[in-house]
Amino acid sequence: MLTDRERQIVDLLRRDPLMGSEALAAALGTTRASINVHVSNLGKKGVILGRGYVLAESPGAVVVGGANMDLKARSAARATSHTSNPGHGSMAPGGVARNIAENLGRLGDRVHLVSVVGRDPLGENLLSHTAAAGVRIEHVARTDRPTGTYTAVLDADGELIVAIADMEATAELGPDQVQAARDVIATAGVLVLDGNLRREALEHALDLAGGVRTIFEPVSVPKATALKDALDGRVWAVTPNRDELAALTDLPTRTDTQVRTAAAALHQRGVELVWIRLGERGSLLSTADGVVEIPAVPTSVEDVTGAGDSMLAAFCHVLLAGGSPEEAARFGHAAAALTIASPHTVRPDLTPRLIRTTLDQKESS
Repeated sequence: MLTDRERQIVDLLRRDPLMGSEALAAALGTTRASINVHVSNLGKKGVILGRGYVLAESPGAVVVGGANMDLKARSAARATSHTSNPGHGSMAPGGVARNIAENLGRLGDRVHLVSVVGRDPLGENLLSHTAAAGVRIEHVARTDRPTGTYTAVLDADGELIVAIADMEATAELGPDQVQAARDVIATAGVLVLDGNLRREALEHALDLAGGVRTIFEPVSVPKATALKDALDGRVWAVTPNRDELAALTDLPTRTDTQVRTAAAALHQRGVELVWIRLGERGSLLSTADGVVEIPAVPTSVEDVTGAGDSMLAAFCHVLLAGGSPEEAARFGHAAAALTIASPHTVRPDLTPRLIRTTLDQKESS
């Protein structure tokens, strides 16, 4: 288990392997002697190899699922249905799996994306942007179908009114494409599967995963309903909201007691961890040992799109660093708060240090 200071040093060295002790000390506001002690401890833990601050290659993340372009339209005032509303639009790379992968890349983690995009300008734009964030894209297949799109209509406060997802390209992600990524899946530290997957692709990924910690992100109620029977005894964690939890279990989830009962039903089906998102309130982290409520980090709302994706990516980041699920969930809430306060689906300046600072400020207030 790394200390906070050790994590900061590792994050800096991942971004600049040539940093010396003096530069590390300046970046972290401490002394060279202190840095040398931490580096020595990192060597004893096997994180740094020999001289030159060479980081050991740790197992990374593999994210399998949707990659598409996000089209957003935001009303300038309170939206009125069944008529035209003044506002503005934007376009940026999106998709649940792709967003999670980009967030992980920006956090300095080694991450592979397994997905499908079209042989069109949108697909080229999406791939170049994703690779520039540090994501490995060699397992993103190409198709003659157009690159998928997710069109979201937001009200003036940035809250989602309605969204339309065109995922025909993602529907071509089948067992053959998953099989091509078998080596990176089998050696991953964390495998994330999103609910955009066809059942046969999901099941093949689970076959390849073996003992890898696998997280299922349901994405939506219809997709959770379609895939719920494929998860029993095969995933380590699921990350639903209330409605998706109800779809996964066929149980009511209106009250906290009902949510806990539904989570317990998933534990009985072999799911070790159930992380239920409760919106502005925060989340419930349920294991066989009990349930922990984790409050959301207060923030101003600019745009809610992508908040859940950054939350899950930050969760995986802490797991990959050896942290506990509760530590990971708290880190995830801080990442979500930063994303909500940004107009971007994936916040371009997201770093572990920024998340840690946000979390520390929340805990000290």
